[in-house]
Amino acid sequence: MPPRSVTYLLGFMTAVCVVCSLMVSTAAVLLKDRQDANALLDKQRNVLVAMGALKSGEWASRQKIESLFAQVRPVIVDLRTGEETREIDPATFDPFKAARRVETSRPAPENLARVMRVPNHALVYKVFKGDRLDMLVLPVEGKGLWSTLYGFLALDHDLTTIHGLTFYKHGETPGLGGEVDNPLWKSLWPGRKAFDETGAVRIQVIKGKAGPPESDPYHVDGLSGATQTHNGVTHLLAFWLGPDGFGPYLAKLRHSAPAQPGGASRD
Repeated sequence: MPPRSVTYLLGFMTAVCVVCSLMVSTAAVLLKDRQDANALLDKQRNVLVAMGALKSGEWASRQKIESLFAQVRPVIVDLRTGEETREIDPATFDPFKAARRVETSRPAPENLARVMRVPNHALVYKVFKGDRLDMLVLPVEGKGLWSTLYGFLALDHDLTTIHGLTFYKHGETPGLGGEVDNPLWKSLWPGRKAFDETGAVRIQVIKGKAGPPESDPYHVDGLSGATQTHNGVTHLLAFWLGPDGFGPYLAKLRHSAPAQPGGASRD
């Protein structure tokens, strides 16, 4: 067999590279839809955990998650005004991008949660019993020791009592700050009070042991050996429940007529 020319070899290698690139690109495109669907399902599962509809760590099929999530109404809130808006479709809204694009967010004031930017809009989840609001699930995020913690806080219909707290993404140390995932620690949150009678944010993770919700409503047990992480939880809740987060929205909900399941409240 005569030796191949350099031109032939270069052409052959180029063709192989092009074919491989096309195969990888095609696979990435095909996988992205599945990855996006799985990410959405995981977020829905964590909303349900915060609501108490699923137990922390409980496995659930896609069908069960979608069935349970049917009772949840996603709503877009304008954090600049505290009003709900119908101008943005919750189904296509990307909270992560909204919080990081300059045109859809604003610099956060100095804060202990180390939140850098506040999105103009946020996606919240309303759960209705009949025509009355039964629960509200809010997205929360803030710095722990090593990472940003992303989670959901569920408030009961009084918008003060905590129904549940869960984190779906973080990089804290397993066995220390990573204990924010521990079902036993999560079980300490239901029944605690996020606000006092004056409307001030009071919920706090303390060093050591807290009493039961009935006698010590504003405190939750600290995480042993993870002071900076549990302080981070306190700070991120204070930020997102405060005036730069969902505080104005919560105040308007409390003073509005019973919310209707079709979307924004009617004055």
